[in-house]
Amino acid sequence: MTTRISDTPSAWDERTQLTTFLDYARDTARAKCEGVSEENARKALLPASPLMTMSGLINHLRWVEYYWFQVILLGEEDLAPMTDEDPDREMRIAVGFPLARLLDEYAEQSARYRELVAATDLDRRAVGTIRGGLHVDLRWILLHLTEETARHNGHLDILRELLDGTTGG
Repeated sequence: MTTRISDTPSAWDERTQLTTFLDYARDTARAKCEGVSEENARKALLPASPLMTMSGLINHLRWVEYYWFQVILLGEEDLAPMTDEDPDREMRIAVGFPLARLLDEYAEQSARYRELVAATDLDRRAVGTIRGGLHVDLRWILLHLTEETARHNGHLDILRELLDGTTGG
């Protein structure tokens, strides 16, 4: 597995703690994919979850971050591949792209969002709204993305173990 950053922050202020945990979760997702073949990255191993592939999960994480930072926080137009008719399209189309490309796009996007977060006050309210018309703040978005990424890391753990027996990391 690749070397990841530590989950121990370099400083104890709130921003550093929040961003360290999100980066750790992101790095864990990428590490789970290290050494996975293209064929295996596209395999759906859970009968009740035919869209859950390693490629699909990485693409999902990429688009989830896009949605929360660009659409909700900044209020930009939603250009994600998901539609009302196909709400899981990002998972479906991921199998058509090389895993390395998906991982590179996720890493590049994470770097851009890292810069956005560094330049934005944690109390900044989102332009877009969520359930019930709430305008969450950047702090909440960081916590939510950490939770979402960590939850999907569990899915990546399961898939990786079923694919080739690799555990841990």
